[in-house]
Amino acid sequence: MTHDPYAALRLPDYRLLLSSSLGSATAFGITTVAVAVEVYNRTLSTLDLGLTGLAQFVPILLFALPAGQLVDRVAPKGVFQSALLVVSAGYFGLALLTFMQGPLWAIFTCLVVVGMGRTFIIPARFAMLRQVVPLEALGNAVNWNSSAWQVASICGPMLGGLLLWLVGAGATFMTAGLLTLLALLLLVPTRPLPRAATAEPSRDLAALFVGLRFIFAQPLLLSAISLDLFAVLLGGATALLPVFVKEVFQIAEADEGLAVGLLRAAPALGAVVIAVWLAHQPPLQRPGRALLLAVTVFGLTIIAFGLSRWYWLSFVLLALSGAADNVSVVIRGVLVQTLTPDSMRGRVAAVNSVFISSSNELGEFESGLTAQWFGTVPAVVLGGVGTLLVVGVCAWLFPQLWQLGPLHKLAQPQRT
Repeated sequence: MTHDPYAALRLPDYRLLLSSSLGSATAFGITTVAVAVEVYNRTLSTLDLGLTGLAQFVPILLFALPAGQLVDRVAPKGVFQSALLVVSAGYFGLALLTFMQGPLWAIFTCLVVVGMGRTFIIPARFAMLRQVVPLEALGNAVNWNSSAWQVASICGPMLGGLLLWLVGAGATFMTAGLLTLLALLLLVPTRPLPRAATAEPSRDLAALFVGLRFIFAQPLLLSAISLDLFAVLLGGATALLPVFVKEVFQIAEADEGLAVGLLRAAPALGAVVIAVWLAHQPPLQRPGRALLLAVTVFGLTIIAFGLSRWYWLSFVLLALSGAADNVSVVIRGVLVQTLTPDSMRGRVAAVNSVFISSSNELGEFESGLTAQWFGTVPAVVLGGVGTLLVVGVCAWLFPQLWQLGPLHKLAQPQRT
């Protein structure tokens, strides 16, 4: 049978869901640049830079499991739209605080609100995907989702840097808020299919941990998620980009926002190139080996980035890191979607979101903290070395990852 690289895109509801996700992710990319530049220019503290990530991670850690259970009990679409409204309120709050030169603690409070909204967005979007895409097009949809995320990760930071340069931080946050509201409106016409008839999730405390138990009972899921978690947690350098721009590359102050935005977009630029290439290829025959190789390349590029003293070389290295990272994103995404029973999608996605946010938002805190202790360049280089060690440990602990065959041939496990 001929491979159709556009199978998922032929579905109208999926196109709306993808467009909404693209808009909200672009708004988030705009905000990450604006927050980083605003906070670092105010405080010149790498620790405060790290705290911007921690502020968004804490609500995800605390409420991800209840959010997953909620998504498994009610319509994911309604949860998705409500969460987008909360996120937009956080962005508008940041705009107001910037215009009024409000206190730093209030900025962190708005970031907590954004983190709270994103806590519910992740499992709702995950569960809704399966309601608008049939199983045979699911791998293709996951790949296009990854492509859209990477496009947003290019456009968002670049647009954020450009807006900072042209109109300042307040108007930049306002733009992010309006774009998030547009993402909400795009979901209105969608008509997701109802879930398959299953027993209603229990309301007791033990039910909150069903998704966590399920992941730990599936070695393939646990290995792929753990590899991505610890690799990006240790190898993340994007939180420190304002420091590199100001102190290592010595970019003029007026151009710092634009320079940070371009560097922040570089990983996504590499990722979207590899994602489009993957979309036009048949399923990987040895995805586990590809995953281990990709994370190895990611670690090596992060080490090289930490040692680089040239802006455009660093841009290229970050693009290569994004290309390598996106291979792991696609493989992990297909594994989670394929192996998760329909009745547990919200709770499994919620647990997965904790792992993802641990590697991203918590990784930003880790980067800021280690930079405060050891210095910016040593922190990045040590993180890359740590990523290589994680690859070796995961290959040793999970030999089934090395032996993994085509993902579309995996059978969904029975719920235990």
